Amino acid sequence: MYEAEPTAVRSTAAEHIREVATGGRFEFGENWSRFLTVVDEDRIRQAENSLSTMLDSPLVGKSFVDVGSGSGLFSLAAWRLGARVHSFDYDAKSVACTIEMRRRYSTGVPSWTIEQASVLDQHYISSLGTFDVVYSWGVLHHTGAMWQALENVASLVAEGGKLFIAIYNDQGKARRRWTKIKRFYNRRSKPMQRLCALVLCVALWWRSWLKDLLRLRPFETWKRAGRARGMSAWWDAVDWIGGYPFEVAKPEEIFHFYHARGFVLERLRTEGGDLGCNEFVFVKKRHE
Repeated sequence: MYEAEPTAVRSTAAEHIREVATGGRFEFGENWSRFLTVVDEDRIRQAENSLSTMLDSPLVGKSFVDVGSGSGLFSLAAWRLGARVHSFDYDAKSVACTIEMRRRYSTGVPSWTIEQASVLDQHYISSLGTFDVVYSWGVLHHTGAMWQALENVASLVAEGGKLFIAIYNDQGKARRRWTKIKRFYNRRSKPMQRLCALVLCVALWWRSWLKDLLRLRPFETWKRAGRARGMSAWWDAVDWIGGYPFEVAKPEEIFHFYHARGFVLERLRTEGGDLGCNEFVFVKKRHE
């Protein structure tokens, strides 16, 4: 397994700090560190179910790479499902979250390695080899170079292996509006960011909250949305509002991109024109 050179890690960390300081990047790791306070067995099982449903094949004995591991929840889910896991993330705080998740639930287990690195670092990517499952949910559109990131993860997939990614849905003109909002958010002070998140969260959810209240089921939709993948509706909302850099793609664009590179679409779940991520599972064709 590749071990990142200290100078490479320092360079990655320094670049990340600079981008955050100039308002060019959201602190995903800081958001995930707060999410860790609500992680429990129920959320972990939901994450396991989400992986199993979309991949539709056992992970026992398989190699699994989590590209942009974030909180580490899905790295943990893959490990508990029997995979040998390698996690990496560009954000040092996300790396710390993943390490903490491993510490809590799999202390001393050698089949789960964690590093700080960028998916855009082609030297690092080429050093990893290939994996049975390459997983990157809601990450590649935040790199600042989405199509290069999509290219790079393709090289990590072994022949016959699976690629499970989730990419923001292209909503046309709404993309420009959200890009401005995200830029504004990341250039504000911490107190102003919290206020912005609260205001925008209410703007996004008030209709659902009202409908649930009228059905005498307050916040039911909100709670269900948060639990769908073992996540949290509030921290997901903060991630959406602040998530920058920000790129999007139409489902057919992702399909054609990977079809041209020898992948077959196995499973697709779209947002149907709404906010959020379209999910794709591709299988890499074997050379005959």
